[in-house]
Amino acid sequence: IKKQQQDVLGFLEANKIEFEEKDIAANEENRKWMRENVPEDSRPASGNPLPPRLFNDSRYLGDYEAFFEARENNAVYAFLGLTAPPGSKVGVRVSHSKP
Repeated sequence: IKKQQQDVLGFLEANKIEFEEKDIAANEENRKWMRENVPEDSRPASGNPLPPRLFNDSRYLGDYEAFFEARENNAVYAFLGLTAPPGSKVGVRVSHSKP
């Protein structure tokens, strides 16, 4: 999980995409918000959804696998729901867990 989180955050930082981290390990409110906002069809069969999960405001975008696939297909901005002008800064929310 930690490696995936670092991968997402590193990509966002390198591309100057503003984001807000939400630590779900240390903050029960963040954990509850993430669990409530991950759609039913994107939740695991048992247990709770694990980070990292990406949102654009409260709109669920996907998990790490969806982010990775979008990055591999050069479609991260579309995945994030952002326009891709050079040097643009647009905010997204990343729910994660700090060990």
